[in-house]
Amino acid sequence: MKRFLAALGICLAATVPARAEEFITVLTGGTSGVYYPLGVALTTIYGTAIPDAKVTVQATKASVENLNLLQAGRGEIAFTLGDSLGDAWKGNEEVGFKQKLDKLRSISAIYPNYIQVVATKDSGIASLADLKGKRVSVGAPKSGTELNARAVFGAAGMSYNDFAKTEYLPFAESVDLMKNRQLDATLISAGLGVAAIKDLASSVAIAIVPIPADVVEKVGDAAYIAETVPAGTYQGQDQAVPTAAVRNYLVTHSDVSDEVAYAMTKALYDNLDQMVAAHAAAKRIKLDAGAAKGPVPLHPGAEKFFREKGLL
Repeated sequence: MKRFLAALGICLAATVPARAEEFITVLTGGTSGVYYPLGVALTTIYGTAIPDAKVTVQATKASVENLNLLQAGRGEIAFTLGDSLGDAWKGNEEVGFKQKLDKLRSISAIYPNYIQVVATKDSGIASLADLKGKRVSVGAPKSGTELNARAVFGAAGMSYNDFAKTEYLPFAESVDLMKNRQLDATLISAGLGVAAIKDLASSVAIAIVPIPADVVEKVGDAAYIAETVPAGTYQGQDQAVPTAAVRNYLVTHSDVSDEVAYAMTKALYDNLDQMVAAHAAAKRIKLDAGAAKGPVPLHPGAEKFFREKGLL
């Protein structure tokens, strides 16, 4: 009997191939931003929708770090800002890409990131020019947010040298310093209603500083568009405020199989309600905009999905 069972086992092993476990790491951003809660939701979605997938979420310094990790094969899907993605594809060493990241492939264009300059009310800051001589945080070094800060302040004819003090901090740390009156303002690039600004507004009176449309135009990058932070987005903000926005993308790399890339794209759009439940910024993720031409090629798996939907 033992010999029979052993022989049967060998036979079954020969005729039924083992299915390899699929590892999917979702690269996000800081835990007080928008990428992270959306990444947690995506992890849940993929864990259910993709058979045999072991899915994990990773908090990171966001766009620039995420893209370098993808190129190195240390993640399967990541959130990124469109301007950072363009710099990665070009290999812009100045902003953190030592070479062209040629393995990057797009899964989908998603919601826009709003570049939100927030100041404490008692700082007296009401315009970009008022930031001169103030203590300002510009985001983690060479993060997507910090690249946005360079672009916007540069377009406004300013540099970090104009500030009394420049801090390179993630959202949560910037907000903590503002609560303690150790900073006057910070620039946060995220979806509307980002937790960090909500947290700040619940502790101190804030002002959202306008970024005028002419400054957005002077950035000289098609990834930047003029947008508005609607009135009531944050506690105490009773007026709509003009600002800049940059579209976000979900990105993978060329070593991810067509089948997995297709499954990741389809699962995203089949479960948008779960993304919206995780953060309201996901309301701006639209299927008909997902295949919009971006800085890097679509992954063939994502391309297959959008073709099936009649969008390519």
